[in-house]
Amino acid sequence: MNRSAILALSDGSVFYGSAIGANGVSSGEVVFNTAMTGYQEIITDPSYAKQIVTLTYPHIGSVGINELDDESGLGFLAGLIISNSSPCSNWRATEMLSDFLKRRGVIAIAGIDTRRLTRMLRQKGSLAGCICTGKNLSVDVAINNAKKFSGLENLDLAKEVTCANSYKWVEGVWSSATNEFQTGGRSKYQVVAIDFGIKSNILRLLADRGCEIEVVPASTTADVILAKNPDGVFLSNGPGDPKACGYAVEEVAKIAISGIPTFGICLGYQILALAFGARTMKMKFGHHGANHPVKDLASKKVMITSQNHGFAVDESHIGDDLVVTHKSLFDGTIQGIKHKKLPAFGFQGHPEGSPGPHDIHALFDKFETLMDRAP
Repeated sequence: MNRSAILALSDGSVFYGSAIGANGVSSGEVVFNTAMTGYQEIITDPSYAKQIVTLTYPHIGSVGINELDDESGLGFLAGLIISNSSPCSNWRATEMLSDFLKRRGVIAIAGIDTRRLTRMLRQKGSLAGCICTGKNLSVDVAINNAKKFSGLENLDLAKEVTCANSYKWVEGVWSSATNEFQTGGRSKYQVVAIDFGIKSNILRLLADRGCEIEVVPASTTADVILAKNPDGVFLSNGPGDPKACGYAVEEVAKIAISGIPTFGICLGYQILALAFGARTMKMKFGHHGANHPVKDLASKKVMITSQNHGFAVDESHIGDDLVVTHKSLFDGTIQGIKHKKLPAFGFQGHPEGSPGPHDIHALFDKFETLMDRAP
């Protein structure tokens, strides 16, 4: 057996496998993702900062890598765990997965029993872990580093992954006919997007609906945003504990109270909930995948959604100003909220769904409708 990589968990469990990414030692929270596609999007999603992601689908790598599918310019996750590293065969591919991981500095291990690991995580909850590769190969080093990782609670990771400076975004969605991103037409709305760890496809879907977007850092104040006189404010996805983003909670409250249409996804949704008195809680192993059923409580319609979060809004402390709009059919946790009086709402999952399901795209249409109705 090729034992060029070691994965150790904080409970002392050890897995041996092959290194397919960068060399080094990396620790983080080990989670499992049940999506069958989209490993490139997962690797480049800032929401996975400080997490080691186990992909439960057994064959990873067959579609290769191409620069158009990146969700950000960096690899943020702490590590990748897969069962079988597959050869690449895809007309859009420009790079192999292993080469991409090395170039982005992502440490990864292949050839382990991901079924066993996933069962452990479901039973015990998300565990801290460490991957060692190359010259750093050591069971003791891996176990010690796994035990030293303190977890994601109370970590403000949004400030670590947010943009350094504001920038404009105009690129629309990808076209299968041209294998290029479409350019947006005439702008109907001015939207400020607060970057807590934003994914590119979210911005593309906003641009596709006539939004001229300015992306601003996570710590941007409400006064600065309101001075831009936007038609709407978007609160992005991102990593870490929402309770640690107190600076953002305070500013988002000011923005929403002003009456400007406000739409939050994932961490942005949680921050919006906190802004109106709700509480959040750490989940046992979170929701990570592209096949999660969510029920719209008003229409009773069930949608399949992409999910990536380890924290949830606590329904027992939802606040008086908010209404629950969606729930997970896996565990009953809250998936959506709206304000009773203000044009502000949020969704826990990822309605942009690239490359997963698109059932919940209508939330972007709802945001557009709120901006149309705004005085």
